[in-house]
Amino acid sequence: MNVPFVDLKLQYSGIKDEILIEINDVLDNTAYICGKKVKKFEQDFAILHNVRYAVALSSGTDALHVALHALGIKAGDEVIVPVNTFMATSESVSLCGAKPVFVDHDEKTYNIDVNKIESAINKNTKAIIPVHLYGQPSEMDSILEIARKHNLFVIEDCSQAHLAEYKGKKIGGIGVIGTFSFYPGKNLGAYGEGGAVVTNDETLYNNMLRFRQHGSVEKYVHEMEGHNYRMEEIQAGVLNVKMKYIEKWTNMRRAAAAHYTKRIKEMNLSEVVYPFNPEYINPVYHLYVIMADNRDGLMSHLNTNGIQTGLHYPLPLHKQAAYAYLNNKHGDFPVAEKCCDRILSIPMYPEMPEDQIDYVCKTIEQFYRK
Repeated sequence: MNVPFVDLKLQYSGIKDEILIEINDVLDNTAYICGKKVKKFEQDFAILHNVRYAVALSSGTDALHVALHALGIKAGDEVIVPVNTFMATSESVSLCGAKPVFVDHDEKTYNIDVNKIESAINKNTKAIIPVHLYGQPSEMDSILEIARKHNLFVIEDCSQAHLAEYKGKKIGGIGVIGTFSFYPGKNLGAYGEGGAVVTNDETLYNNMLRFRQHGSVEKYVHEMEGHNYRMEEIQAGVLNVKMKYIEKWTNMRRAAAAHYTKRIKEMNLSEVVYPFNPEYINPVYHLYVIMADNRDGLMSHLNTNGIQTGLHYPLPLHKQAAYAYLNNKHGDFPVAEKCCDRILSIPMYPEMPEDQIDYVCKTIEQFYRK
């Protein structure tokens, strides 16, 4: 049996007619950038996440940059980010001329360890960016408490967590700004690049709206220096179709994850650890990530048996050559260093049938039983 890591073709086949109608409508009307489809997307996406405002953008990285810029993050400032995340989180800090400051992650959830945040705060610290990694919300109550104590902004990186909930609240509107990615493989993915910011603050909303389009809302009238971070109409059209199904697809992901967890528990293997979810969060399983002894051997065994896998992420940020200038050293983030050699992402997508999940689990069990 061949098991893809994600099957975007299968999803597309179910909505193809609707997608083509949207794309052809854009082509027929020759309105390609920030038009009526983008506006509809912004309105519906804000409603979906229970916030007042959304601004559609050209990528998730741009969303982070726009958010930080709107909050006035600049050279000389420091922003706390988890060391276990994709490069875009920290990169956006550097784009503002500020310094990313890494914090180790919790060994159970893989999210930022709230018990280690305060030791990273100093007079230059201006913000914290918790990442809802793999689709699981960070410990937002503790993060907000620390932020209030030290007068810091909290920007939620929700790139992997569309519709995830923390204590009954949709992520994105818990901090001052939430940022999203619509990279094709995301739970809500465009057919190209795309991103968004959400907020309940009208001033920040207007600032971000201007910044995405060269500091302008009215054409050729520029109130500030900005950038070109606009969303294309075709991507908005695709997202408008897919948004009708995102709640259904999210529940399908949760069902697939529940079946995975059930099967892994039944195997009773000490070598494999399934995802840990506190009872007060409702994750959306962008990824299903296990911890495994002899990870590389298991990954090779799965691939040999037709099962695609992934590593998210194989090298913590402090070990990336791009951040050599921060002078972090081996041992500074021991949990991340330990986990990066054991984490393994196994196939996960909404339409994944149970027989594929059973096959993945059976193949894992065969590796450790032999």
